[in-house]
Amino acid sequence: MATKTIIYQDKDTSLEGYLAYDDTLNNKRPAVLVAHDWSGRNAFACEKADQLAQLGYIGFALDMYGNAKLGHTNEEKSALIQPFVQDRALLRQRITAAFTAVKELPIVDESHIAIIGFCFGGLCALDLARSGAMVQGVVSFHGLLHAPSQLKTEPIKSKILVLHGYDDPMVPPEQVNTFAAEMTTAEVDWQIHMYGNTMHGFTNPMANDKNFGAVYDATAEKRSWQAMKNFLVEVLLCQ
Repeated sequence: MATKTIIYQDKDTSLEGYLAYDDTLNNKRPAVLVAHDWSGRNAFACEKADQLAQLGYIGFALDMYGNAKLGHTNEEKSALIQPFVQDRALLRQRITAAFTAVKELPIVDESHIAIIGFCFGGLCALDLARSGAMVQGVVSFHGLLHAPSQLKTEPIKSKILVLHGYDDPMVPPEQVNTFAAEMTTAEVDWQIHMYGNTMHGFTNPMANDKNFGAVYDATAEKRSWQAMKNFLVEVLLCQ
């Protein structure tokens, strides 16, 4: 397996993507973008790109903040995420830049691209779908789900899978139901898998703060990854 850093641009902002792929294959292949959590394009996101490459896809851990910038404390992470949560047009522009960069890679089959996202990355992935981009599949792991309030949603062309903890205090069941209504009104092919007794951040072994509401759950992690694998086969390999 080969890995490399891919430098791409969003206007004047330089971004550093992490690419992982099987370099023994010469044909164009489906790609899966990985949108990171609020800390930035960290080791967790790059490991997911590696795992996707091991499944036969081209994995690409994207960079929302620029220069692979990372937040280490909750205060630093909040400062990094806030400009995008407050300005969803900026978020859409930045995630679209990653999608465009992947489409232009010579080893990528641009008609077979999906995106997965974790926490903040789930919102990024869903907003790429809301932009009307030709992305075949979108997967949100314990992601933020709320629609932008002052930005038009274009016709969604993607199939969508949401993997969510029922006890997630950041996105409680009422917000999940609101999202389901949004997708139903938009006539989207959508699925939601809810995991009982499961909080935010359940895929991340470093999540261990019950007071904050983020706790790792090995069973939910395993189940959600399997659900994602099944979904990617459907949207990328079985069309």
